[in-house]
Amino acid sequence: MQEWLHFIDRWFWLGMGAIGFAILFNVPKRTIFTIFLLGAFGGSLKFIVLAAGGGIILGSFFGAVLVGFASLFAAHYRHTPPFVLAIPAVIPMVPGAFAYRAMLGVIHLTEKIDHETFLKLMEETIDNGLKAFFVLAALSLGVSAPMLIFRRESAKNLAVRIKPDEAKLK
Repeated sequence: MQEWLHFIDRWFWLGMGAIGFAILFNVPKRTIFTIFLLGAFGGSLKFIVLAAGGGIILGSFFGAVLVGFASLFAAHYRHTPPFVLAIPAVIPMVPGAFAYRAMLGVIHLTEKIDHETFLKLMEETIDNGLKAFFVLAALSLGVSAPMLIFRRESAKNLAVRIKPDEAKLK
């Protein structure tokens, strides 16, 4: 029972984080609840993958793919571009702690320390920096890949006017 309460608590706060970024980006009001659901379910899938033994990079990728696909379908019902829904929903999955530790490690590497401590600190800094980089890459690939795949099929229906309508010019 305790695990379910923790899961629901985490689900709620992931959704609230997504709403916070949605408000910050000034998205339309009609999309707020959808962004809450996308952020909550995408972040929850990330933590489910982590609990199942997958790494943070794989979990972030699957969470972002879920957000990417779901935002494609939700965009039609909310009459808004998919990225308006997907980007605020995926930002709470950004690895701020790893990036912070990497930058803090770089700062500590400039101090006068012995060789053994320097090597250990360098290893931790590189590890945190690479984790942050690959999680960000997984998030961006996971969100954009579904949109790129399906956009190619639907681009045929778009009518793009290259020249202005001559009837309006006369």
